[in-house]
Amino acid sequence: MKPSIKSKLDQILKKHQKLIEEFPGINMSSESGLKRYQEVNKELKDISGLVQAYQSYLVLMTQIDENQLLLVDTDTLIVEMAQTEIDELKNEAELMSTELMMMLLPKDPDDDKNVYLEIRAGAGGQEAALFVIDLLRMYQLFAQAKKWRFEIISQQAAEQGGLKEVICHIKGADVFSVLKYESGTHRVQRVPATESQGRIHTSTCTVAILPESDEITSVDINPSELRIDTYRSSGAGGQHVNTTDSAVRITHLPTGIVVECQDERSQHKNKAKAMKLLGIKILDVQRSMQHAERSQARRLQVGSGDRSERIRTYNFPQSRITDHRISLTLYQLEEILSGKMELLVDPLAQEDKADQLSQLDD
Repeated sequence: MKPSIKSKLDQILKKHQKLIEEFPGINMSSESGLKRYQEVNKELKDISGLVQAYQSYLVLMTQIDENQLLLVDTDTLIVEMAQTEIDELKNEAELMSTELMMMLLPKDPDDDKNVYLEIRAGAGGQEAALFVIDLLRMYQLFAQAKKWRFEIISQQAAEQGGLKEVICHIKGADVFSVLKYESGTHRVQRVPATESQGRIHTSTCTVAILPESDEITSVDINPSELRIDTYRSSGAGGQHVNTTDSAVRITHLPTGIVVECQDERSQHKNKAKAMKLLGIKILDVQRSMQHAERSQARRLQVGSGDRSERIRTYNFPQSRITDHRISLTLYQLEEILSGKMELLVDPLAQEDKADQLSQLDD
């Protein structure tokens, strides 16, 4: 274990001991005392698992030291037994050291959040719009396999087929932690059905993963800075939806952010959903600026919301998919587009943890 890591763990161990000593003496009869009681209780819960694991690690290191003393014994059998036990203890300590480092990694506060998924057609005209549908289906099938709830909030059809844009809400266990690596530009290479010469065309779509958050209640949105338009829904929903102006489009004038919602029959409900999505988008812009400052050196740009960088290429003629951030190439394009996204997201998560571990002592 690196000295810097051990130093951090020693500090946490001392902090844990101080909290244990403080806890019984807290006077909960006052509001400040009750608040401090809750703070200490939470801190103890947060670090107790780490402290317990580190104490077990220290026991292992003590046992190794004790066995090292036996290596100078005149009895060769005792020396052999001591060396065997040292080797076993060192292997166990190495595994525990890695586990402790993983426990030291800061947890992304958004990991357990539900998300809004946005897919937009980029360069490539009709092919880009058709690829939006392919990506939408991929995420739907993956969500289904994960037993997540998948709801399409709004969609905008392209004139010659496909979708210009689709916004979805995905709800379930640890959705953001799994999908947060998907934000970015997705490139597709394939031969269009209308291409008579068999030439490969390149198109792009952008994907955004926005964590749903309680923080949107603190986002200051001035009603005078909004332009609200209503229009008839073009999606499914029955006769009533298609004959009334139930769909809502809200433009936030200072940022130019536009949100739409048309999945409800009621204009009031669509407006409420659109306002919530607007708050999340404004919050995402604020977070993106913060993350850009903090994690410029990180290759995965996790949670940065950076949609400008090309992160992945889907090559249909070769049935090849490449994630450029970790130089991962798989010849399983059909499987992945059919919802087996764990082939991509699992290596991305592992690589991100490896990156964080390598920087842990910085």
